[in-house]
Amino acid sequence: MQPELKSKYLSIALKVIGIIFIAGVPAMMLIIWPSGWGWTPPQPEYEQMIMGVYMTLGVFLFLASKDPMANKSLIWFTIWSSIVHGGVMFIQAIIDESDRINLAGDVPALFLVAVILWYLMPEQPMEST
Repeated sequence: MQPELKSKYLSIALKVIGIIFIAGVPAMMLIIWPSGWGWTPPQPEYEQMIMGVYMTLGVFLFLASKDPMANKSLIWFTIWSSIVHGGVMFIQAIIDESDRINLAGDVPALFLVAVILWYLMPEQPMEST
């Protein structure tokens, strides 16, 4: 994909992911599919904490969409934290039967965010030292 097109799609992806994190995560946890996005047994305090963190990240991703290259570290944080979060949840779902629902919800969603942003990030030229 051409760098200019990647940059345009990265900006769009940051807006969409930002909006999903701001509005979609709470909606999914509370309304659309609470069993696939929450803890079993329910732990409202932790769920509210995670919603707060992801909503804050969503605001900053949305703001980063205006100038993605000025916000590379935030984008890479989102990529790597999504991989780590999804990986930990994947292992927990394999080990703990009560967490298996996350294999159809949180885990693929987190990996999808990471893959999309990773693919759209421009390749960095090697810097000479």
